[in-house]
Amino acid sequence: MAVTVKECLELQLLEVEMLLSMFPKRGEFSLDKDAVPSIQRYLRNADGALPPQLEYRIALDVGEAKAKVELQVLLPHMYPQVAPQLFARSDALHRQQQLQLNTHLASHISSLDSGDLCVCEAVQWVKDNSLPFLENSKTSSECASKEVRVKEMLHRMWIYSHHIYRQELRKKIFDCAKKLNLTGFCLTGKPGVICVEGLQENCEEFWRDIRYPNWKHISCKHVENMETEGSIDNLRLFHGFEDLQFQAHGDYGLRNDYHMDLGQFLEFLKQHQSGHIFQILFGVEGKLSDN
Repeated sequence: MAVTVKECLELQLLEVEMLLSMFPKRGEFSLDKDAVPSIQRYLRNADGALPPQLEYRIALDVGEAKAKVELQVLLPHMYPQVAPQLFARSDALHRQQQLQLNTHLASHISSLDSGDLCVCEAVQWVKDNSLPFLENSKTSSECASKEVRVKEMLHRMWIYSHHIYRQELRKKIFDCAKKLNLTGFCLTGKPGVICVEGLQENCEEFWRDIRYPNWKHISCKHVENMETEGSIDNLRLFHGFEDLQFQAHGDYGLRNDYHMDLGQFLEFLKQHQSGHIFQILFGVEGKLSDN
């Protein structure tokens, strides 16, 4: 008999209950406060729209030194019939070690019986198997510090959203950019545009973080990569992370349907050697009005 979405979501909630009992301390298990209620509402009325995919994070202590490893979990609606999306990350891991860790984790999960809940198994595997990668990362850091010059890559992402209004979302964007040492800007209003630049792994983590738990109407329109033998700071177009709020068209004070003055935005882009991005974001060539 075919398994239904409803049955899968019920199993997902059972697994969340198990994980909450395993990680009861504050900060160990991070879950959006509306995630479980939205699934429960769907289970009471399965004729409605599907709830957002369940997404959460688990902070793990690894080894005697209690190195921090975070397991990020995104569950498709048909999990456990289909595999979960799992990503283990740690500030103590270099990109290559992190890639190797996640490759081995994915291989282990794929070896398990299909249809079984496996996040608890993934948690245990990460706790049991992360230490060698952490030790290799430490050795690699010591070797790299002895090299005279190391090539670095600046990564720049241009992100488009239908709109950006909510204060809590804007706070999350700015806090995340600051935490990851990213420069760029956030254009508030309708449309909304975000640019972040920095190390590739930090940009990619920012992209994962701001979409959590399920931000609709957002896409990464363009990515730029530049390699340097010096500091990537020399390649940055922005000195900090700016809050852009241009003159708006519409009833700014009463409704959230105001449109940003894109002429001012185009001028801002050209001042930062990025005028070509306007067409990539909006599909039309930008032209400044004659003053």
